[in-house]
Amino acid sequence: MSQETTLFTSEGKSAMTEQTHLNLSEVQPNTYIQGVYSLMNPQIGTTRAGKPYLKCLIRDASGEAAARQWTFDESAMAQLNSTGFVNVAGHSQLYNGQVQIILEQISPAEISADQIRALMPTTKHDIDQMFEELKTILGTLEHPAMKALADAYLADEDLMANFKFAPAAMNLHHAWIGGLLEHTLQLIKIADQILPLYPHLNRDLVLMGLFLHDLGKTAELTWDKGFNYTADGNLIGHIVRGAIWLQFKAAIAGKQSGQKLPPEALRVLQHIIISHHGVPEYGAAKYPSTPEAIFISLLDNLDAKTQMALTAADRDSNLADDVRGDFTDKVWALETKVYWKDPLKGSEA
Repeated sequence: MSQETTLFTSEGKSAMTEQTHLNLSEVQPNTYIQGVYSLMNPQIGTTRAGKPYLKCLIRDASGEAAARQWTFDESAMAQLNSTGFVNVAGHSQLYNGQVQIILEQISPAEISADQIRALMPTTKHDIDQMFEELKTILGTLEHPAMKALADAYLADEDLMANFKFAPAAMNLHHAWIGGLLEHTLQLIKIADQILPLYPHLNRDLVLMGLFLHDLGKTAELTWDKGFNYTADGNLIGHIVRGAIWLQFKAAIAGKQSGQKLPPEALRVLQHIIISHHGVPEYGAAKYPSTPEAIFISLLDNLDAKTQMALTAADRDSNLADDVRGDFTDKVWALETKVYWKDPLKGSEA
């Protein structure tokens, strides 16, 4: 597709140019690439000769690719980071079975709001449909005070607008527009299927805990100029922010509905939020210490790591099998390389 984008030259002046955008999912080795992409995690590395080079990820709605510029002026990093999007020119090569972009040119780019979805990875599901499905399941909560609490959150239009479009993470899992909603709905649907096997788990606590566990990411992350952490994300974080919000939302819900959430239920919900990362090493303020909190933490880990593996495997890739090799690069969050092939695919005959 073609699109007009305002680009910044090395002198800092803007110029209008039309670029042909090549989807990153379609890039094959030895392909020339020129266009505007989202910039992720830019860093300065050092070559064996001791010279600085740029390493980063570039993204669009179809996928992402590692990129390198072997000659790079460190003083240009601040300007490069100024918009979250970059105009690049370069060529692709195969490195360890993955396509890598060798950059010849890179400069910051300004884009319009309408162009964000073309340049940012986005959920493949219908966002409004997912949100309606989520509301339907939350509508089955049984305790009046818990239903009132859910309604208080759902009535917050600004919060829910952000909830619909926020990514679930910067890089690790569901790192795309609509990813937070997709991840939350997936967890709630999984829980709703499994809960009948554990009748002593409180369904209301589990479903509400899953709805709230990552909601603070709407304040932790920004997605209008690429994915990044906000000041709130750097200083407070989604776990603490979510627990703070819950204290206020519970008070508002109780006052508006006349259905006050029992103090012990409020404490347990806050515990679910602050413990869902499992261990302090991964950001949990407390170890999960109720049956519902343990259940939620394990489900969260299940969905997150399964999606990491599927994203790394990228079984829809257009690259030939012999080009990709059998394994991905090491996925550090999984502590392993991923064998990406489906051994039964195409073997039905």
